[in-house]
Amino acid sequence: MTTPSGKLIGPKQRKVALLGSRSVGKSSLTVQFVDQHFVDSYYPTIENTFTKPVKYKGQDFQLDIVDTAGQDEFSILSSRHAVGLHGWILVYSVSSRSSFEMCSIIREKILNYTGRDSVPMVLVGNKSDLAVQRQVTREEGQALAQSWGKTVFLESSARTNENVSRVFDAVVAEIEKDLNPEPEKPEKGGCALM
Repeated sequence: MTTPSGKLIGPKQRKVALLGSRSVGKSSLTVQFVDQHFVDSYYPTIENTFTKPVKYKGQDFQLDIVDTAGQDEFSILSSRHAVGLHGWILVYSVSSRSSFEMCSIIREKILNYTGRDSVPMVLVGNKSDLAVQRQVTREEGQALAQSWGKTVFLESSARTNENVSRVFDAVVAEIEKDLNPEPEKPEKGGCALM
């Protein structure tokens, strides 16, 4: 599509990062979403960016997904994981209590870098198919997301493709709410001065 002046108009670009401890399935979620297959073997991620076209409310978007190396309490969250991004997906494994606890630390670092009280973010409890090894309940994930304000919470499984698309749809929805807030509706009743 082009404008009257001949400029090419493409889909809006939105950039998100997946952050979380090592081995929580950030790469598996990304590959399942982008390429529709599960990667069974584990290779530690250095950092990789994937691109996928998505639709939200009838609009086309180009979603750039930054799949980061795993964070731990000793690795410093880089400013490139906070600056220039539109949204964040914080991932933990439901079979790892320490990865769940790491999400709060990562969130605080993101807020410090951005200088904001809240950002478009989705909290994801991945590996929900590992019911026998579960260490973090769904209720604990929901409670953490609620304690952060209006953060969306989902459980997913990259292996079974449970909620994988919903994770990325949710982060795009949160970004759009942040970038294009709906005007507040005037309250009914009362009087107005003119």
